[in-house]
Amino acid sequence: MTKQKNLDADEVINWDVALKTLAKTIARWTTNREVLQTAIPGLTFFHHNHPTEPGIGVHEPSVCVVAQGAKKIHLEDETFIYDANNYLIASVHMPTIYQVISATPEEPYLGLLLKFDMRELSQLMIDSNLPSPRTKTIERAIATGEMTLPLLGAIQRLASLLDEPESIPILAPMLHREILFRLLNGEQGARLRKIASAGSSSHQVARAIDWLRVNFCEQLRVEDLAESANMSPSSFHSHFRSMTSLSPLQYQKHLRLQEARRIMLAENLDATSAAFRVGYESSSQFSREYSRLFGAPPLRDISQLRRGAAGITS
Repeated sequence: MTKQKNLDADEVINWDVALKTLAKTIARWTTNREVLQTAIPGLTFFHHNHPTEPGIGVHEPSVCVVAQGAKKIHLEDETFIYDANNYLIASVHMPTIYQVISATPEEPYLGLLLKFDMRELSQLMIDSNLPSPRTKTIERAIATGEMTLPLLGAIQRLASLLDEPESIPILAPMLHREILFRLLNGEQGARLRKIASAGSSSHQVARAIDWLRVNFCEQLRVEDLAESANMSPSSFHSHFRSMTSLSPLQYQKHLRLQEARRIMLAENLDATSAAFRVGYESSSQFSREYSRLFGAPPLRDISQLRRGAAGITS
């Protein structure tokens, strides 16, 4: 896909070359597979020959880039569509519904996800003397931004390191840092700097989200989370919803249900055992909430997932 906006003739050529090279790299490394955790830390490739059914998961802090095709991410009240001209960025762990919406065997969906850590962003802000944003409003922790040629070039060079495995330990961290620098200075840079700035409301809520992500099995008292963020419960609840589109209790429920689904698949656990493992006290409540989120009771859902996985590998 050629990008014409704000590029001169030479830049358009460079854009096309970088995009085609990135697409070829992803396609070559994902032959006969849909997902590949690459040898580069934090870098995952995706390859789909057809549009996918909606899937439910937790989006990690990361930048997502499409070399070919298009994808959709849905929150509780907002939808983001991104393709080769737009990246998707998530600055905290976000429960989302995701779906590949443009893919064919001739032109498959080819994309990547590169994880990052807020500590990396904070340190890079210090090293680069980047100021914290002046506005104090809390925004969604997920957004799309316009892809730029320098950012695309850095991402393409990072992916190409897979052909030079001996160079990965030295060059991959440098390119990862360049990518983060360009994100911090790009269209969504202010959003990232808010969350990476120690002491900001966004940063405090992000820290609470990190705690909740690790301790989702425990009983949740929103008052305690609010106190840890130096906010009143009402202010914390409002900021939390502004950032994630969910209340803290809804967020915890998503994490519990997704972890239960994972362990039922991975460990062959029954629904009752999985429910108690993730913090539910009532198996009937677990089944009701599981059905609402995933569209089927636990036993039927897990059976369908196993049949689908068997079809992919056969």
